[in-house]
Amino acid sequence: MEQKTYLVTGASKGIGLELSKCLASTGVNVILLARDTPMLEKSLQTVQSISPSSSSITCDLADDKSIDKAILVLRESFQKLDGIIHNAGIISPIMPMNRAPSDAWAENIQVNLIGVQRLTQGLYSLMKASEHCRVTTISSGASLRPIESWSSYCVAKAGQDMWARCLAEEGKVDGITAISIAPGIVDTDMQKEIRSADSENFPSLSSFVGYYEDGDLSNAKDVAKKLLPLITTHSLEQSGQRFDVREL
Repeated sequence: MEQKTYLVTGASKGIGLELSKCLASTGVNVILLARDTPMLEKSLQTVQSISPSSSSITCDLADDKSIDKAILVLRESFQKLDGIIHNAGIISPIMPMNRAPSDAWAENIQVNLIGVQRLTQGLYSLMKASEHCRVTTISSGASLRPIESWSSYCVAKAGQDMWARCLAEEGKVDGITAISIAPGIVDTDMQKEIRSADSENFPSLSSFVGYYEDGDLSNAKDVAKKLLPLITTHSLEQSGQRFDVREL
C-alpha cells in the first residue's frame, strides 16, 4: 500500500508531538509543522527514529508570510496530503475583554482560526490529490461555553468547530472529510500558561491550579492514543461532527 502522509501543526511538543509519534508508529510519513525552535529539530529526530521519511517545516501561524512560504515548500515537496491535524494554538491573552490588548486578542484569532483557513486553502490541491484526505481540528470545551477572561480563545475555538463543519460540507465532493475533537484537560505548556495567569485577570485560576494539584490532567501520550483511530479512520458519515475524548 502507498504510504500515507499527514501534516501535524504545533508538532514540536505536547499533543502535536505525541500524535506525530503515534502516526509514525503506524507507518505514516509525518510532516511536523511548528515555529522555528530547537524543540522542533529534537522532535523531528524522535519521529524520524520511528518513521525515517518524516520531515519538518517551520511556520508561524501568526504570520501570513510565514504561512504562504510553508505552503509553497509543501506544494513543491509533496504530491498529496492524506490528512491534516490542526493542533497548533495559543490561549493568550488571559484577561477580561475590556482590558485585553487589541493586538493580542486579534493574534489569538489569527493563530487559532484565520491561520488554519489560510494554510488549508493553500494546500487544498494536495488534499484533493489524496483518495481520502482526513482533516482534524483539536477543539476545546471553550468552544461550547464562555470562560471568563478567555474570550478570544473561546471565540476562535467556536469558529474552528464551525470551520470544520463547513469544510466537511464543501469538501465531500473532493474526497475530503473533517471533524473536530476536544481532548479534555491535558498536561501541556498551555496549562502551565493558564496556571501562571494573574488571578486578578483570571477569576478561575484556583480551579485550574486545583486540576493540576489533584492530578486531574490527562497525559498527552494517552490522549493521542485515544484520538488516533478517529483521526485516521473517520468516515464520510462522521464528517462534520464534533467529538469528545471522554466519549471515545
